[in-house]
Amino acid sequence: MEVVGTMFFKDNKLLIDKPRKRSTYQMIGGRVEENETPIEAAIRECHEELGTKATFNINNFEQVMEFDEIATSDNKTKIHFYVFIYNGMLEGNLTTSDEIESFLWYDSSYGTSLLSNTLKNEVVPYCLKKKLIK
Repeated sequence: MEVVGTMFFKDNKLLIDKPRKRSTYQMIGGRVEENETPIEAAIRECHEELGTKATFNINNFEQVMEFDEIATSDNKTKIHFYVFIYNGMLEGNLTTSDEIESFLWYDSSYGTSLLSNTLKNEVVPYCLKKKLIK
């Protein structure tokens, strides 16, 4: 299965969200659908998860990571993950939905127990190494 995630930053913090059906926070993103490219999936997922009051420029997405891992949801599904960074400021307001319970601007002071495997093992270490978050 192919999956995408997008990193948005503000004040050296990473935007993550908590789905209502999961116990951990995850990246803004989701599954790549049939006949969809990873960038198309990233843009679609951002529209779906951030709500209609958040605005961003689709030209500001840049792929920065790609790796294989096991899904946090069941600890057995193999996924191929594409990670994008948004080179710009997210505008407007974030709105929760039937799918998304809450948002968090994350930095390392929160620890890692609230994070999905993707965030804990790949994305947060990348962000710390690149000094994108505190």
